[in-house]
Amino acid sequence: MENTNLSTQKIFNKNILKFLLPSLLGLILFVIPLPYGDMINLEGLSSYNIGIGFLAELIKILFANYLPYFAMTIITISAVLSAISHFINIKNNFLRDLLKVSPFWLVFRILGSIFIIMTVFNIGPEFIIAEETGQTMLGLLPSLVAIFFVSGFLLPLVVDFGLMDFLGTLISKHMYKLFQVPGRAAIDAVSSWLGDGTLGIMITDTQYKQGYYTAKESAIISVCFSLVSLPFSSVIANELGFMPIFPYFYGSVCIASLACALIMPRIFPLNKFKNETFNNVEHLKEESIPKDCNLFNVALERALKRAEVAPSVTTIINNGFKTVLDMYFALLPLVMAWGTLSLIVAEFTPFFNIISIPVVFVLKLLQIPDAAQAAPAVLVGFTDMFLPSIMISGGDVNEMTKFIIGALSISQLVYLTETGAVILKSDIPIKFKDLFLIFLTRTIITLPIITLIANIIF
Repeated sequence: MENTNLSTQKIFNKNILKFLLPSLLGLILFVIPLPYGDMINLEGLSSYNIGIGFLAELIKILFANYLPYFAMTIITISAVLSAISHFINIKNNFLRDLLKVSPFWLVFRILGSIFIIMTVFNIGPEFIIAEETGQTMLGLLPSLVAIFFVSGFLLPLVVDFGLMDFLGTLISKHMYKLFQVPGRAAIDAVSSWLGDGTLGIMITDTQYKQGYYTAKESAIISVCFSLVSLPFSSVIANELGFMPIFPYFYGSVCIASLACALIMPRIFPLNKFKNETFNNVEHLKEESIPKDCNLFNVALERALKRAEVAPSVTTIINNGFKTVLDMYFALLPLVMAWGTLSLIVAEFTPFFNIISIPVVFVLKLLQIPDAAQAAPAVLVGFTDMFLPSIMISGGDVNEMTKFIIGALSISQLVYLTETGAVILKSDIPIKFKDLFLIFLTRTIITLPIITLIANIIF
Protein backbone atom coordinates (compact mmCIF):
# COMPACT_ATOMS: atom_id res chain seq x y z
CA MET A 1 0.00 0.00 0.00
CA GLU A 2 2.85 2.35 0.88
CA ASN A 3 4.55 1.65 -2.47
CA THR A 4 1.29 2.39 -4.27
CA ASN A 5 0.96 5.72 -2.48
CA LEU A 6 4.58 6.59 -3.35
CA SER A 7 3.97 5.70 -6.99
CA THR A 8 0.82 7.84 -7.08
CA GLN A 9 2.68 10.73 -5.47
CA LYS A 10 5.47 10.47 -8.07
CA ILE A 11 2.96 10.56 -10.90
CA PHE A 12 1.28 13.59 -9.33
CA ASN A 13 4.59 15.40 -8.86
CA LYS A 14 5.59 14.65 -12.44
CA ASN A 15 2.27 15.90 -13.82
CA ILE A 16 2.22 19.02 -11.64
CA LEU A 17 5.67 19.98 -12.95
CA LYS A 18 4.62 19.11 -16.49
CA PHE A 19 1.67 21.47 -16.04
CA LEU A 20 3.33 24.27 -14.07
CA LEU A 21 6.60 24.84 -15.95
CA PRO A 22 5.24 25.10 -19.53
CA SER A 23 2.10 26.90 -18.31
CA LEU A 24 4.05 29.55 -16.41
CA LEU A 25 6.14 30.14 -19.51
CA GLY A 26 2.91 30.24 -21.55
CA LEU A 27 1.46 32.84 -19.16
CA ILE A 28 4.52 35.03 -19.55
CA LEU A 29 4.54 34.69 -23.34
CA PHE A 30 0.81 34.83 -24.13
CA VAL A 31 -1.12 36.35 -21.23
CA ILE A 32 0.82 38.50 -18.75
CA PRO A 33 1.45 42.07 -20.01
CA LEU A 34 4.96 43.39 -19.55
CA PRO A 35 6.33 46.95 -19.90
CA TYR A 36 7.08 47.54 -23.57
CA GLY A 37 9.39 50.53 -23.05
CA ASP A 38 10.02 52.90 -25.92
CA MET A 39 10.04 50.27 -28.70
CA ILE A 40 6.84 51.73 -30.15
CA ASN A 41 8.27 55.21 -29.62
CA LEU A 42 4.96 56.99 -29.20
CA GLU A 43 5.99 60.34 -27.74
CA GLY A 44 8.07 58.54 -25.12
CA LEU A 45 5.00 56.75 -23.75
CA SER A 46 5.65 53.36 -22.18
CA SER A 47 3.26 50.70 -23.40
CA TYR A 48 2.69 47.02 -22.70
CA ASN A 49 2.80 43.81 -24.67
CA ILE A 50 2.95 40.07 -24.06
CA GLY A 51 6.14 38.03 -24.43
CA ILE A 52 5.19 36.81 -27.91
CA GLY A 53 4.93 40.45 -28.97
CA PHE A 54 8.42 41.13 -27.60
CA LEU A 55 9.87 38.19 -29.54
CA ALA A 56 8.11 39.20 -32.75
CA GLU A 57 9.35 42.79 -32.41
CA LEU A 58 12.87 41.53 -31.71
CA ILE A 59 12.81 39.45 -34.90
CA LYS A 60 11.55 42.47 -36.85
CA ILE A 61 14.34 44.67 -35.45
CA LEU A 62 17.14 42.13 -36.00
CA PHE A 63 16.07 41.17 -39.52
CA ALA A 64 14.38 44.40 -40.64
CA ASN A 65 16.35 44.57 -43.90
CA TYR A 66 15.73 40.94 -44.81
CA LEU A 67 12.11 40.18 -43.87
CA PRO A 68 10.52 41.82 -46.98
CA TYR A 69 12.80 39.71 -49.21
CA PHE A 70 12.08 36.62 -47.10
CA ALA A 71 8.32 37.22 -47.49
CA MET A 72 8.77 37.70 -51.24
CA THR A 73 10.72 34.44 -51.49
CA ILE A 74 8.15 32.46 -49.50
CA ILE A 75 5.18 33.87 -51.45
CA THR A 76 6.89 33.22 -54.81
CA ILE A 77 7.85 29.65 -53.87
CA SER A 78 4.28 29.06 -52.68
CA ALA A 79 2.87 30.23 -56.02
CA VAL A 80 5.37 28.31 -58.20
CA LEU A 81 5.17 25.01 -56.30
CA SER A 82 1.36 25.23 -56.02
CA ALA A 83 1.12 25.69 -59.79
CA ILE A 84 3.51 22.77 -60.44
CA SER A 85 1.62 20.52 -57.98
CA HIS A 86 -1.35 20.44 -60.36
CA PHE A 87 0.76 18.56 -62.92
CA ILE A 88 2.53 16.03 -60.67
CA ASN A 89 1.50 13.40 -58.15
CA ILE A 90 2.55 14.33 -54.61
CA LYS A 91 2.57 11.30 -52.30
CA ASN A 92 3.43 13.07 -49.03
CA ASN A 93 0.16 14.02 -47.31
CA PHE A 94 1.52 17.19 -45.69
CA LEU A 95 3.07 18.52 -48.92
CA ARG A 96 -0.05 17.64 -50.88
CA ASP A 97 -2.28 19.54 -48.45
CA LEU A 98 0.19 22.43 -48.39
CA LEU A 99 0.54 22.88 -52.15
CA LYS A 100 -2.43 21.35 -53.93
CA VAL A 101 -5.06 24.07 -53.56
CA SER A 102 -8.15 24.79 -55.63
CA PRO A 103 -7.86 27.04 -58.72
CA PHE A 104 -9.51 29.85 -56.70
CA TRP A 105 -6.78 29.88 -54.03
CA LEU A 106 -4.05 29.26 -56.63
CA VAL A 107 -5.02 32.46 -58.45
CA PHE A 108 -4.49 34.50 -55.28
CA ARG A 109 -1.17 32.79 -54.52
CA ILE A 110 0.03 33.78 -58.00
CA LEU A 111 -1.39 37.30 -57.67
CA GLY A 112 0.29 37.70 -54.29
CA SER A 113 3.66 36.72 -55.75
CA ILE A 114 3.24 39.14 -58.68
CA PHE A 115 2.26 42.02 -56.39
CA ILE A 116 5.11 41.53 -53.93
CA ILE A 117 7.78 41.16 -56.64
CA MET A 118 6.57 44.36 -58.29
CA THR A 119 6.47 46.19 -54.95
CA VAL A 120 9.88 45.04 -53.70
CA PHE A 121 11.63 45.96 -56.95
CA ASN A 122 9.42 49.03 -57.52
CA ILE A 123 8.35 48.03 -61.04
CA GLY A 124 4.93 48.06 -62.65
CA PRO A 125 1.82 50.26 -62.45
CA GLU A 126 1.84 52.97 -59.81
CA PHE A 127 -1.55 51.93 -58.40
CA ILE A 128 -0.07 48.54 -57.42
CA ILE A 129 3.28 49.64 -55.98
CA ALA A 130 2.15 52.96 -54.46
CA GLU A 131 2.77 53.86 -50.83
CA GLU A 132 -0.97 53.53 -50.11
CA THR A 133 -1.29 50.03 -51.67
CA GLY A 134 1.58 47.61 -52.30
CA GLN A 135 4.04 49.38 -49.99
CA THR A 136 1.48 49.36 -47.16
CA MET A 137 1.07 45.61 -47.50
CA LEU A 138 4.82 45.08 -47.78
CA GLY A 139 5.17 46.97 -44.48
CA LEU A 140 2.62 44.66 -42.82
CA LEU A 141 4.16 41.35 -43.91
CA PRO A 142 7.25 41.43 -41.62
CA SER A 143 4.93 41.60 -38.59
CA LEU A 144 3.02 38.55 -39.82
CA VAL A 145 6.22 36.65 -40.66
CA ALA A 146 7.51 37.26 -37.12
CA ILE A 147 4.26 36.53 -35.23
CA PHE A 148 3.54 33.38 -37.28
CA PHE A 149 7.05 32.07 -36.61
CA VAL A 150 7.13 32.52 -32.83
CA SER A 151 3.50 31.52 -32.23
CA GLY A 152 3.71 28.46 -34.50
CA PHE A 153 6.32 26.89 -32.23
CA LEU A 154 5.17 28.28 -28.88
CA LEU A 155 1.36 27.89 -29.03
CA PRO A 156 1.54 24.41 -27.41
CA LEU A 157 2.60 26.10 -24.17
CA VAL A 158 -0.92 27.45 -23.74
CA VAL A 159 -3.01 24.79 -25.49
CA ASP A 160 -1.31 21.45 -24.75
CA PHE A 161 -0.10 21.54 -21.12
CA GLY A 162 -3.27 22.44 -19.20
CA LEU A 163 -3.14 26.24 -18.97
CA MET A 164 -6.36 26.78 -20.95
CA ASP A 165 -8.05 23.93 -19.09
CA PHE A 166 -7.09 25.47 -15.72
CA LEU A 167 -8.02 29.10 -16.39
CA GLY A 168 -10.98 28.12 -18.55
CA THR A 169 -12.51 26.04 -15.77
CA LEU A 170 -12.15 28.88 -13.27
CA ILE A 171 -14.28 31.25 -15.37
CA SER A 172 -16.30 28.80 -17.49
CA LYS A 173 -19.63 29.47 -15.78
CA HIS A 174 -19.59 33.21 -16.46
CA MET A 175 -18.13 32.97 -19.97
CA TYR A 176 -20.84 30.63 -21.27
CA LYS A 177 -23.67 32.49 -19.60
CA LEU A 178 -22.56 35.83 -21.03
CA PHE A 179 -20.94 34.98 -24.36
CA GLN A 180 -21.99 31.37 -25.16
CA VAL A 181 -18.37 30.21 -25.34
CA PRO A 182 -16.19 28.07 -23.03
CA GLY A 183 -14.02 29.73 -20.39
CA ARG A 184 -10.83 28.92 -22.29
CA ALA A 185 -11.89 31.55 -24.86
CA ALA A 186 -10.61 34.17 -22.42
CA ILE A 187 -7.04 33.11 -23.31
CA ASP A 188 -7.76 33.83 -26.98
CA ALA A 189 -9.06 37.27 -26.07
CA VAL A 190 -6.14 38.23 -23.84
CA SER A 191 -3.58 37.03 -26.40
CA SER A 192 -5.27 39.19 -29.04
CA TRP A 193 -5.76 42.18 -26.76
CA LEU A 194 -2.15 42.34 -25.61
CA GLY A 195 -0.43 40.70 -28.56
CA ASP A 196 -1.97 40.38 -32.01
CA GLY A 197 -5.46 39.72 -33.38
CA THR A 198 -4.22 36.97 -35.71
CA LEU A 199 -2.73 35.21 -32.69
CA GLY A 200 -6.17 34.80 -31.10
CA ILE A 201 -7.54 33.38 -34.36
CA MET A 202 -4.69 30.89 -34.58
CA ILE A 203 -5.36 29.71 -31.02
CA THR A 204 -9.08 29.42 -31.80
CA ASP A 205 -8.45 27.45 -35.00
CA THR A 206 -6.13 25.05 -33.17
CA GLN A 207 -8.64 24.49 -30.37
CA TYR A 208 -11.47 24.00 -32.88
CA LYS A 209 -9.57 21.29 -34.77
CA GLN A 210 -8.68 19.55 -31.50
CA GLY A 211 -12.36 19.37 -30.48
CA TYR A 212 -12.41 21.95 -27.68
CA TYR A 213 -14.68 24.32 -29.61
CA THR A 214 -17.69 23.66 -31.80
CA ALA A 215 -18.20 25.42 -35.15
CA LYS A 216 -20.46 27.99 -33.48
CA GLU A 217 -18.07 28.62 -30.59
CA SER A 218 -15.05 29.01 -32.89
CA ALA A 219 -16.97 31.46 -35.09
CA ILE A 220 -18.06 33.54 -32.07
CA ILE A 221 -14.56 33.65 -30.59
CA SER A 222 -12.81 34.54 -33.86
CA VAL A 223 -15.00 37.60 -34.53
CA CYS A 224 -15.83 38.70 -30.98
CA PHE A 225 -12.68 37.93 -29.00
CA SER A 226 -9.76 38.24 -31.46
CA LEU A 227 -9.43 41.94 -30.69
CA VAL A 228 -7.08 44.49 -32.19
CA SER A 229 -3.98 44.57 -30.00
CA LEU A 230 -3.47 47.30 -27.42
CA PRO A 231 -0.13 48.39 -28.97
CA PHE A 232 -1.65 48.83 -32.44
CA SER A 233 -4.64 50.66 -31.01
CA SER A 234 -2.19 53.16 -29.53
CA VAL A 235 -0.67 53.59 -33.01
CA ILE A 236 -4.09 54.61 -34.38
CA ALA A 237 -4.68 56.92 -31.41
CA ASN A 238 -1.31 58.54 -32.02
CA GLU A 239 -2.07 59.02 -35.73
CA LEU A 240 -5.24 60.91 -34.81
CA GLY A 241 -3.65 62.88 -31.95
CA PHE A 242 -5.54 61.19 -29.08
CA MET A 243 -2.65 59.90 -26.99
CA PRO A 244 -3.36 62.49 -24.24
CA ILE A 245 -6.81 60.92 -23.83
CA PHE A 246 -5.87 57.34 -24.77
CA PRO A 247 -7.64 55.74 -21.73
CA TYR A 248 -10.94 57.29 -22.89
CA PHE A 249 -10.24 56.37 -26.51
CA TYR A 250 -9.44 52.73 -25.79
CA GLY A 251 -12.11 52.56 -23.10
CA SER A 252 -14.75 53.35 -25.73
CA VAL A 253 -13.36 50.52 -27.88
CA CYS A 254 -13.59 48.08 -24.95
CA ILE A 255 -17.18 49.08 -24.11
CA ALA A 256 -18.28 48.81 -27.75
CA SER A 257 -16.51 45.46 -28.23
CA LEU A 258 -18.07 44.10 -25.02
CA ALA A 259 -21.52 45.03 -26.35
CA CYS A 260 -20.76 43.12 -29.57
CA ALA A 261 -19.58 40.06 -27.63
CA LEU A 262 -22.83 40.06 -25.62
CA ILE A 263 -25.21 40.64 -28.55
CA MET A 264 -23.72 38.99 -31.64
CA PRO A 265 -23.68 35.32 -30.50
CA ARG A 266 -27.46 35.57 -30.16
CA ILE A 267 -28.24 37.01 -33.61
CA PHE A 268 -27.60 36.23 -37.28
CA PRO A 269 -25.18 35.26 -38.75
CA LEU A 270 -23.37 33.79 -35.72
CA ASN A 271 -26.46 32.05 -34.35
CA LYS A 272 -26.80 30.00 -37.56
CA PHE A 273 -23.63 27.98 -36.95
CA LYS A 274 -24.12 24.51 -35.51
CA ASN A 275 -22.67 23.14 -32.30
CA GLU A 276 -20.73 20.49 -34.21
CA THR A 277 -17.03 19.72 -33.94
CA PHE A 278 -14.45 19.84 -36.74
CA ASN A 279 -14.74 16.67 -38.85
CA ASN A 280 -16.87 15.17 -36.04
CA VAL A 281 -13.89 14.74 -33.70
CA GLU A 282 -14.69 14.04 -30.05
CA HIS A 283 -16.14 17.14 -28.38
CA LEU A 284 -13.87 17.91 -25.42
CA LYS A 285 -16.32 20.32 -23.87
CA GLU A 286 -16.01 21.80 -20.42
CA GLU A 287 -18.01 19.69 -18.01
CA SER A 288 -20.30 21.37 -15.52
CA ILE A 289 -18.86 21.70 -12.04
CA PRO A 290 -20.88 20.21 -9.15
CA LYS A 291 -21.89 22.76 -6.53
CA ASP A 292 -20.22 20.88 -3.69
CA CYS A 293 -16.83 20.75 -5.46
CA ASN A 294 -13.95 23.16 -4.94
CA LEU A 295 -13.57 25.11 -8.20
CA PHE A 296 -9.79 25.43 -7.91
CA ASN A 297 -9.35 21.70 -7.29
CA VAL A 298 -11.49 20.81 -10.30
CA ALA A 299 -9.53 23.24 -12.49
CA LEU A 300 -6.21 21.78 -11.31
CA GLU A 301 -7.43 18.21 -11.87
CA ARG A 302 -8.42 19.00 -15.45
CA ALA A 303 -5.13 20.76 -16.10
CA LEU A 304 -3.12 17.78 -14.81
CA LYS A 305 -5.08 15.36 -16.99
CA ARG A 306 -4.28 17.51 -20.00
CA ALA A 307 -0.60 17.80 -19.07
CA GLU A 308 -0.35 14.03 -18.69
CA VAL A 309 -1.04 13.51 -22.42
CA ALA A 310 0.92 16.55 -23.63
CA PRO A 311 3.13 15.99 -26.71
CA SER A 312 6.89 15.49 -26.50
CA VAL A 313 9.37 18.23 -27.36
CA THR A 314 10.19 16.47 -30.64
CA THR A 315 6.51 16.33 -31.59
CA ILE A 316 6.05 20.00 -30.71
CA ILE A 317 9.01 21.01 -32.90
CA ASN A 318 7.83 18.86 -35.82
CA ASN A 319 4.26 20.15 -35.57
CA GLY A 320 5.53 23.71 -35.13
CA PHE A 321 7.56 23.47 -38.30
CA LYS A 322 4.51 22.22 -40.22
CA THR A 323 2.29 24.92 -38.69
CA VAL A 324 4.68 27.74 -39.58
CA LEU A 325 5.19 26.44 -43.11
CA ASP A 326 1.43 26.12 -43.61
CA MET A 327 0.81 29.68 -42.38
CA TYR A 328 3.61 31.08 -44.54
CA PHE A 329 2.55 29.29 -47.73
CA ALA A 330 -1.20 29.73 -47.28
CA LEU A 331 -1.61 33.09 -45.55
CA LEU A 332 1.19 35.37 -46.70
CA PRO A 333 0.22 35.21 -50.42
CA LEU A 334 -3.44 35.70 -49.53
CA VAL A 335 -2.77 38.71 -47.32
CA MET A 336 -0.59 40.31 -50.01
CA ALA A 337 -3.09 39.66 -52.81
CA TRP A 338 -6.32 40.56 -51.02
CA GLY A 339 -4.77 43.43 -49.13
CA THR A 340 -3.30 45.06 -52.23
CA LEU A 341 -6.51 44.61 -54.24
CA SER A 342 -8.61 46.03 -51.39
CA LEU A 343 -6.35 49.05 -50.99
CA ILE A 344 -6.36 49.68 -54.76
CA VAL A 345 -10.16 49.78 -54.71
CA ALA A 346 -10.15 52.04 -51.65
CA GLU A 347 -7.49 54.48 -52.86
CA PHE A 348 -7.88 54.61 -56.64
CA THR A 349 -11.59 54.10 -57.29
CA PRO A 350 -14.75 55.91 -56.11
CA PHE A 351 -16.25 52.59 -54.97
CA PHE A 352 -16.35 53.35 -51.23
CA ASN A 353 -17.54 56.90 -51.85
CA ILE A 354 -20.48 55.56 -53.84
CA ILE A 355 -21.54 52.76 -51.49
CA SER A 356 -21.16 55.02 -48.45
CA ILE A 357 -23.86 57.48 -49.61
CA PRO A 358 -26.50 55.86 -47.33
CA VAL A 359 -24.00 56.02 -44.46
CA VAL A 360 -23.96 59.84 -44.76
CA PHE A 361 -27.63 59.93 -43.72
CA VAL A 362 -26.95 57.64 -40.74
CA LEU A 363 -24.07 59.83 -39.55
CA LYS A 364 -26.20 62.95 -39.92
CA LEU A 365 -28.97 61.23 -37.97
CA LEU A 366 -26.45 60.62 -35.17
CA GLN A 367 -25.42 64.30 -35.49
CA ILE A 368 -21.80 63.45 -36.30
CA PRO A 369 -19.96 66.46 -37.82
CA ASP A 370 -18.38 66.22 -41.30
CA ALA A 371 -20.63 63.26 -42.17
CA ALA A 372 -19.81 63.33 -45.90
CA GLN A 373 -16.07 63.08 -45.24
CA ALA A 374 -16.43 60.43 -42.57
CA ALA A 375 -18.88 58.12 -44.39
CA PRO A 376 -16.35 56.38 -46.71
CA ALA A 377 -14.06 55.77 -43.72
CA VAL A 378 -16.86 53.84 -41.97
CA LEU A 379 -16.95 51.19 -44.71
CA VAL A 380 -13.33 51.19 -45.85
CA GLY A 381 -12.43 49.59 -42.53
CA PHE A 382 -13.47 46.25 -44.04
CA THR A 383 -10.32 46.35 -46.18
CA ASP A 384 -7.79 47.55 -43.60
CA MET A 385 -7.90 48.74 -39.98
CA PHE A 386 -5.52 51.67 -40.54
CA LEU A 387 -7.15 53.16 -43.65
CA PRO A 388 -10.08 54.93 -41.89
CA SER A 389 -7.67 56.84 -39.63
CA ILE A 390 -5.52 57.86 -42.58
CA MET A 391 -8.58 59.08 -44.49
CA ILE A 392 -9.80 61.40 -41.71
CA SER A 393 -6.50 62.39 -40.06
CA GLY A 394 -6.40 65.75 -41.84
CA GLY A 395 -6.81 68.93 -39.83
CA ASP A 396 -10.10 69.94 -41.47
CA VAL A 397 -12.09 67.06 -39.91
CA ASN A 398 -13.87 67.67 -36.61
CA GLU A 399 -12.05 66.21 -33.55
CA MET A 400 -15.11 64.33 -32.34
CA THR A 401 -15.54 62.77 -35.78
CA LYS A 402 -11.90 61.66 -35.73
CA PHE A 403 -12.46 60.09 -32.32
CA ILE A 404 -15.54 58.22 -33.51
CA ILE A 405 -13.97 56.91 -36.73
CA GLY A 406 -10.72 55.93 -35.00
CA ALA A 407 -12.45 53.98 -32.22
CA LEU A 408 -14.92 52.49 -34.71
CA SER A 409 -12.15 51.22 -36.99
CA ILE A 410 -10.67 49.24 -34.07
CA SER A 411 -14.06 47.93 -32.93
CA GLN A 412 -15.06 46.70 -36.40
CA LEU A 413 -12.42 43.99 -35.98
CA VAL A 414 -12.77 42.28 -39.40
CA TYR A 415 -10.13 43.36 -41.95
CA LEU A 416 -9.35 41.64 -45.23
CA THR A 417 -5.69 42.63 -45.04
CA GLU A 418 -5.15 40.65 -41.83
CA THR A 419 -7.71 39.01 -39.52
CA GLY A 420 -10.27 38.47 -42.29
CA ALA A 421 -7.76 36.67 -44.49
CA VAL A 422 -6.60 34.51 -41.57
CA ILE A 423 -10.19 33.55 -40.67
CA LEU A 424 -11.11 32.68 -44.27
CA LYS A 425 -8.03 30.47 -44.73
CA SER A 426 -8.49 28.73 -41.36
CA ASP A 427 -10.83 25.81 -40.75
CA ILE A 428 -13.24 28.06 -38.83
CA PRO A 429 -16.47 27.79 -40.89
CA ILE A 430 -16.92 31.49 -41.69
CA LYS A 431 -17.36 32.37 -45.37
CA PHE A 432 -16.74 35.70 -47.09
CA LYS A 433 -20.42 36.73 -47.04
CA ASP A 434 -20.57 35.90 -43.31
CA LEU A 435 -17.48 38.02 -42.74
CA PHE A 436 -19.02 41.03 -44.48
CA LEU A 437 -22.31 40.64 -42.57
CA ILE A 438 -20.35 40.40 -39.31
CA PHE A 439 -18.46 43.58 -40.21
CA LEU A 440 -21.73 45.43 -40.87
CA THR A 441 -23.30 44.07 -37.69
CA ARG A 442 -20.35 45.17 -35.56
CA THR A 443 -20.52 48.61 -37.22
CA ILE A 444 -24.24 48.95 -36.50
CA ILE A 445 -23.78 47.95 -32.84
CA THR A 446 -20.63 49.94 -32.07
CA LEU A 447 -21.26 53.20 -33.95
CA PRO A 448 -24.07 54.53 -31.67
CA ILE A 449 -22.17 53.46 -28.52
CA ILE A 450 -18.94 55.18 -29.57
CA THR A 451 -20.88 58.26 -30.72
CA LEU A 452 -22.58 58.52 -27.32
CA ILE A 453 -19.24 58.27 -25.51
CA ALA A 454 -17.68 60.83 -27.89
CA ASN A 455 -20.51 63.27 -27.16
CA ILE A 456 -19.84 62.92 -23.43
CA ILE A 457 -16.09 63.50 -23.87
CA PHE A 458 -16.31 66.36 -26.36
